[in-house]
Amino acid sequence: MGTSKSAAVRSDSTTATGEVSSANAEPTATGTRTPVVLFFGTSLTAGYGLNPDQAFPTLIEEKARAEGMAIKTVNAGLSGETTAGAVRRIDWVLRTPADLVVIESGANDALRGLSTAAAKANLEQLISAVRKRQPTAKIALIQMEAPPNYGVAYTSSFRRIYSEVAAKEGLPLLPFLLAGVAGIPRLNQADGVHPNLTGEQIVADNIWKGLKPLVAQLDRGAKQG
Repeated sequence: MGTSKSAAVRSDSTTATGEVSSANAEPTATGTRTPVVLFFGTSLTAGYGLNPDQAFPTLIEEKARAEGMAIKTVNAGLSGETTAGAVRRIDWVLRTPADLVVIESGANDALRGLSTAAAKANLEQLISAVRKRQPTAKIALIQMEAPPNYGVAYTSSFRRIYSEVAAKEGLPLLPFLLAGVAGIPRLNQADGVHPNLTGEQIVADNIWKGLKPLVAQLDRGAKQG
């Protein structure tokens, strides 16, 4: 997340590297295809401080497979990124074809007390970029929250931008990423910001509850031609 709390500005965690471009869905032996779900976000998506296979996108892939809805998840999390940085990076990431793009952005804006109006505009630009580059992809937005130390007015304004963007753009709004985890020491790493493995499993549960109906609707028919 932000630079003031930890070394999360490092971009060497599970991020959008060369492996992202190799995640195309391929037909299986049964003639169906495995849909690709691209998670675009910050260090919270990257799984900062955890092994790559412990980050919540991978945990969600495992949950989907266990429930008979196999997907291929792509982790495009980048530590320290604000919504403005996300706008600059999104076109590069979208070189990976995806059936569903899940956007987790804004945590670092909130940690720095940046403009909520700017964050809202940036989220709208991210959605516009996905629709332009991958018009057939579904999109979901993850609710994020601001820390309470910036006061009620800021935290309330920040919270609202997600529901407002989701309503304006006609997108599903997934639950707050860190619900039941934020502020609980035993569920977080020493920095108090990033979930430990136990906390990450709760994060995966939070997101999977909202994502499951979307995953169930993804096209699994073999591509023609």
